[in-house]
Amino acid sequence: MKLSYVYILKCADNTYYTGVTTNLPKRMFEHTTAKYPESYTAKRLPVELVFYTDFTDIFIAISKEKQIKNWSRAKKEALIAGKFDDLPNLSKKEFKVNTRVFKENPRQFE
Repeated sequence: MKLSYVYILKCADNTYYTGVTTNLPKRMFEHTTAKYPESYTAKRLPVELVFYTDFTDIFIAISKEKQIKNWSRAKKEALIAGKFDDLPNLSKKEFKVNTRVFKENPRQFE
């Protein structure tokens, strides 16, 4: 059974890169050595592996990678920190609505 990995890198510019691979050590070497000079991470070295998880089905791994790529920074950071219970409440839409409400009436949260 071949495993696939979804991983998140933290780049030098404080952004996150999410990827999928079947060979995590090899892929990390490619990222850290800028094997593909025009890639997102090559221009943001050094990078640090901050999260990974494995899957037995590559199609599920690809689906999860796409899902995570669309997440807010806050949601990615909750995943990285292992705060799985926080994930449902951190969607981009909900965060924007709550931010707007807070700006309109900040005292309601005191």
